[in-house]
Amino acid sequence: MKTIDLDQAIHVIGIELRTTNEEAFQTIPLHWKRFTEEDVSGRIAGKQSGDVYAVYTHFQNAGQNNQGLYSLVLGVPVDAAAAVPQGFTRVVVPASLRAVFPVQKGRFDLVGATWQEIWQQGDLAKTFIADVERYRPGGEIDILIGIEREAAIA
Repeated sequence: MKTIDLDQAIHVIGIELRTTNEEAFQTIPLHWKRFTEEDVSGRIAGKQSGDVYAVYTHFQNAGQNNQGLYSLVLGVPVDAAAAVPQGFTRVVVPASLRAVFPVQKGRFDLVGATWQEIWQQGDLAKTFIADVERYRPGGEIDILIGIEREAAIA
């Protein structure tokens, strides 16, 4: 794990799923299937890159924990002024301090195991505002967790 200071917000347009941790193993794979089958990334104009983002946000207990309902938006980074096509949604990953957990290149099957490792880290002062999986065209995968700035300084 390394820490980065994300100095600008990331705007993502994509498709939204409301789910819970208890339902995630059933709902999230179907959401990814929809993202792929409907060519969501190809239908969004003004992409800033070929990256694909999975943004976990709108937590029922925002700022406290990831229990209860939350949104998973699968999409692409766009300019802040980009129009949102009908049937899509926009989420904003705020500028913030981020703990970055790399996943072995091209190993989508290890993303879940990496999340398990993250959840086991009790000393990580998570913000529970917007956490991100970033998939790059070259196969690089990172999980970026929002962390409290004060905790990182202490």
